Amino acid sequence: MHKLFVLISILLLGIAGTCANLPGTGTGSASTDTSINHALVLEGSESTNPRDYDPATTPSAGDKLVFSGLVSFDPHLNLTPDLAQSWDVSPDGTVYTFHLRQNAKFHDGRPVVTQDVIYSWTRAADPALKSQNVLTYLGDIVGMRDVVEGKATSISGLKAIDEHTLQVTIDAPKPYFVMKLTFSTAFVLDKANVESGPEWYRKPNGTGPYKLVDWQRFKQIVYERNSDFYLASPSIQSIVVQLYSGDPLALYETGSIDISGVYLDSVDRFSNPAEPMHNELLTGVSLCTGYVIFDTSKPPFDDPNVRKAFSMAFNRQQYIDVVLSGHALPAVGLYPPGLPGFNKELKGLQFDPAKARELLAASKYGGPQGLPPIVFTKPGVGSYISPSVAVMAQMWKQNLGVTITVENIEPNFFYEKSYSGKHGQLMSGGWCADYPDPENFADVLFHTGSAQNKGNYSNPSLDTLLEQARSEKDVAKRIGMYQQSEQMLVDDAAALFTTHALDYGLVKPYVKGYALTPIDIPIERYMWLEGK
Repeated sequence: MHKLFVLISILLLGIAGTCANLPGTGTGSASTDTSINHALVLEGSESTNPRDYDPATTPSAGDKLVFSGLVSFDPHLNLTPDLAQSWDVSPDGTVYTFHLRQNAKFHDGRPVVTQDVIYSWTRAADPALKSQNVLTYLGDIVGMRDVVEGKATSISGLKAIDEHTLQVTIDAPKPYFVMKLTFSTAFVLDKANVESGPEWYRKPNGTGPYKLVDWQRFKQIVYERNSDFYLASPSIQSIVVQLYSGDPLALYETGSIDISGVYLDSVDRFSNPAEPMHNELLTGVSLCTGYVIFDTSKPPFDDPNVRKAFSMAFNRQQYIDVVLSGHALPAVGLYPPGLPGFNKELKGLQFDPAKARELLAASKYGGPQGLPPIVFTKPGVGSYISPSVAVMAQMWKQNLGVTITVENIEPNFFYEKSYSGKHGQLMSGGWCADYPDPENFADVLFHTGSAQNKGNYSNPSLDTLLEQARSEKDVAKRIGMYQQSEQMLVDDAAALFTTHALDYGLVKPYVKGYALTPIDIPIERYMWLEGK
């Protein structure tokens, strides 16, 4: 997830920001009608930050067209074997033995072997790479932290039994561990490819269902199906991602692309049965939660009364109506609907301006006049203030008498900046599930010292409860622990929880097999074109 928080997750199909050439044209052009008729055509953008393309460092779910890992999710979010044909777990739940497929190959035809997995995970842990993801997704492996901290050069919990058998030892029995391996940090890379030069990712030698065959910067990317894919060659011959080619919704309406997200102010139009494209609209509830990060290590958000005041001065429904055209759900707490552990009885901090002012006055800062200057850091360019932050700022001004300053960080570098500590006391935040387990939210985001705990929140009682929940075998008891954890986070205003996103997408009738999944999966290999 982790993922950068997005309100329209249908755009997952443009994830890599990479582009390739249609097979058979030899020019990087996707202009021939015959080729286009056999291609899934999408619209996307391109990052100028190389870290966005490296599975070990990307903040997204990674390019699941080109790369793959030991396990994956299917369209129903069932955990399925991928590069690993099967796996065994020791009776105490701490040793996993993965059996790699004999027919798994890189795109250049080289067989995938155990050492490729060990290389990929060890590389992700290399302190020189500065991956903000590796401890979140692979940190349960014994010896992983030692490599990240520069105390070792090899991961003691990884053992190659033979060329197709990998033994992985984790630090405690954790029922969610294997689901973490679906994230891009655990993808398998080719060492020779990675070490071929700083722009190796532009010609990746992956293991996934599609090959990146050409990349024309700021123009297009084309992928060609991998006929040697170990799980059977995909049905769709090519995938073309047109970069910066225009407004996605307009392109969809003219038939230039096959799938598009929907602007929130256009949802009502496509929801109307009288709209000709009404039947092409897909809707769903995401597994995402938007929130505002309080940096609890910095005044004034080191005081829980200030955090509670800012939370209770925020009107969620008004925010949703004004900023999101009414198309979101108010987030009372951390867990989104649909996630195991979601608690509809959760008691949240409700909108109450009078109580908010009382709490601010009761804080050690004595009210708005005693607060230090407050800076809100967000992704953006120049002096532009997004409607979302503008509405929040106006609420805090009106209900608390507090004025904040907005600091924009160039979007390509906001992710790294958000980990640096060199940002304001408030920051844009949000989280979408990488695997369907509450540990992916509570533990990952709010345990003391977690790599994703950008607000530096620390609560020893919460830590103890989360640590117990990690290895609790009784499912009902474990879920109860996470619900208790969520209530603690809400009561202490660890963050300002704002919204749960809704998903909207348009899909052409000839695109078959597409599913609007709340977690990013390699959906393209399940799809086919019929009558395009």
